[in-house]
Amino acid sequence: MYTNNHILLSLFCLSILFHVNHVVGGKPESLVLTCGSKDGGKDVDGRLWEPDTKYLSGDFAKNSITSTASYQDPSILSPVPYMDARIFTSEVSYTFPIKSNTRYWVRFHFYPSVYTNLNIDDSYFSVIAGGVTLLKNFSASITAQALTQGYLVREYSLAPVDSPVLNITFKPSDRQNAFAFINGIELIAMPDMFDSALMVGFSDQSFDTKMAHAQTLYRLNVGGQYIGPSKDSGGLGRAWYDDLPYVFGGSLGVNLLATDKFHVQYKDLPEYIAPVDVYKTARATGPNSNLNIKTNMTWLFQVDANFTYIVRLHFCELQLSKINQRVFNIYINNQTAQSELDIIALTGEKGVPTYKDYAVFVNEREGDEKMQLQMSPSDASKPEFLDTQVNGIEIFKVSDGSKNLAGPNPVPSDMLLKYEHDNPKKDFDDYNKSNAGVIGGAAGGAAAFGLVCALCVAVYQRKKRVPGTESHTSSWLPVYDGSSRHGHGGSQSEGSRTTSEVANHNNNMAIHYNNLGLEANGESDDSGAIFSQIVNPKGR
Repeated sequence: MYTNNHILLSLFCLSILFHVNHVVGGKPESLVLTCGSKDGGKDVDGRLWEPDTKYLSGDFAKNSITSTASYQDPSILSPVPYMDARIFTSEVSYTFPIKSNTRYWVRFHFYPSVYTNLNIDDSYFSVIAGGVTLLKNFSASITAQALTQGYLVREYSLAPVDSPVLNITFKPSDRQNAFAFINGIELIAMPDMFDSALMVGFSDQSFDTKMAHAQTLYRLNVGGQYIGPSKDSGGLGRAWYDDLPYVFGGSLGVNLLATDKFHVQYKDLPEYIAPVDVYKTARATGPNSNLNIKTNMTWLFQVDANFTYIVRLHFCELQLSKINQRVFNIYINNQTAQSELDIIALTGEKGVPTYKDYAVFVNEREGDEKMQLQMSPSDASKPEFLDTQVNGIEIFKVSDGSKNLAGPNPVPSDMLLKYEHDNPKKDFDDYNKSNAGVIGGAAGGAAAFGLVCALCVAVYQRKKRVPGTESHTSSWLPVYDGSSRHGHGGSQSEGSRTTSEVANHNNNMAIHYNNLGLEANGESDDSGAIFSQIVNPKGR
C-alpha cells in the first residue's frame, strides 16, 4: 500500500514539474480577454478570448455596464473582441495575476461605436497600469476619426515589477457625461527584449532600457507585407506592417525578397526578436550607384515631443557575403546615429539576422513632433557597392520621469473633415447584407482617401490640439494602421486578410517606376535569394 502511494505521489510530482517546465519553456503565459462579453469566444485567428468579469475589482457592477455595439464596421472581420464592450461610469480597476520580475505586453482594443444610449464623443478617460499612465483624457472617437480607422489597438511593454498582481485602472475624465470603455485586453508575458541603446547625438553614450516602460508606435516589415499576430515569432502576438506608407520623398528604393530556399540562421539572436519573414525582405536604395551616393532613403513618422524614443533597426544581408561590399550611414532627425554600418561585419555571414537600438530625444520645438529616419551609402571605405539595406523598423516611446506615456489626442485635418462632411456615412443597417463586398470595397476606398488627407496635414504641419481641452494621447500613426489603408482594422488573421488593393497598387507602382520587378526580372544566387540589379559598383 505504501509502495503504491509512493508511486502515485512520485507521478503526481513529476506531472507538476512537467507542467511547470512546459509553461516556462513554451509560449508565454497570457490572458486574452473580451470585455463585456458573457461567454467569450474565438476570433478569426482561432484565439480563444475569455470574459473579463472575474478580473474586475471592487463593486464594479455599480460602476460599469456591458453593451453590444449597434453595428459592425466593415473593417472588423471578427466580432470578438470588438462587438462587446465594458463601459465605466466611474473609476474601476482590473487585477491580473502576473509573475513578479517579468516584463509584459499589454494591448488594449477599442472600437468607438454606439453603445446603449451613450454618445461615444463623450468618452474621455485615463488608463493607469501599475502606476504608469498609459492614456490620459483619451478619446478613442477622435483618434479613430483622425487616423481614419474603424478601431484601435494600443500596445505597451511594462517593465518587471516585484509584485504578484498588476492593477489596470480605467478612470473617466471630469468632463460632463464622460465615460470610459474597453473592448479587449491582452496581457502577455514577454522575454527581456530591451537592454541598452546608442544615444543619438552623444558619442559613445548609451541609454539603459532594461527597466523602461514603453509604448509601441510602429512595427514595420520593411520591403515586405503584413505579418499577422498568429505568424509572429515566440508566441508574442505582434503585428508587422508594410513600411511603404512611411517612405518619404521621391525615392521609394527597391524591395528585396528572398525565396523559400533562403535560410535565415538566427544563431545567437533569439528567434522571438522578429519572425523569419521580417528578415527575408528588405528595402535598398536602388541600382544606380551614381544616384545612390546623392540620395537618402527616408522614412517619416509622427511622434510626441518631450519623450525619448528607441528606434530598433533589423538587418539581415540577403545578397552579399563579404565585408566592405555594402556600407552605409544612419541618421535620425538629422543627427548621425551610426557611421559606416556593414551588416556582414556585424553578423559574419549572409542570412544571419541582427538588430541595433538607437535612443533619441524629441524636443518640443516647431516642426519637431516628427521623427525622420534616413540612410545613405558611405564611400569612406571604398565599398564595392554604394547602397543601403534595412529589413525591419520598430519605434518605441519611453516613459518620462513621472512614469507617463500619454500624449495628445490627434485632431482630424480640415481636408478629412471636409471629405466626411461631403460624404456622410450611411447607417450600417441601411445596407443590404448581400452587398457586403461592395460595402467593404467602398469603405476601403474611403479610408484610403481619408488617410491621404490626414497624411498631408500630419506630415507637413505641426499637430494642433482641440480648443478648450487638455488631451494627452498620442497622435502618431499607430502600429495597427491597417484599416486606414487596407479597408481592414489592426490585428487580423492573415488567413482571411487579403493583401490590400492600396498596398498592392503602391508596390506595383514602386516596381514599375524603378523597373525592378524582383521576382520577374531579378537574379537568384545559389541560396535562393532574389535580388534587384544593384550590382553596379560606383556607377561602372
